[in-house]
Amino acid sequence: MQINPTTFAPARFANLASIANLIIPILMVGAAIIFLVMVIRAAFSYLMASGNPENIKKAQKALSFAVVGLVLVILAYTIIKVIAFVFNISLFF
Repeated sequence: MQINPTTFAPARFANLASIANLIIPILMVGAAIIFLVMVIRAAFSYLMASGNPENIKKAQKALSFAVVGLVLVILAYTIIKVIAFVFNISLFF
């Protein structure tokens, strides 16, 4: 069996930008889902704390970690967009 364009598909990734166009939106959606789950879990923990200060602190800490994580994801996305703009890379996300 010979390898040629009809029997073996050529690579879809010609450069780093095409890989980033595939991976980054998937990671952003994953981060949003994780953030949502963490917020719901922290809210549930807060509601079920029953006035226990230790459990309330745990819920607040979980919520603050979720917010910090979301801020880091948004900051990383912004940095990627700035780098793409500076180096004139076309990103589709």
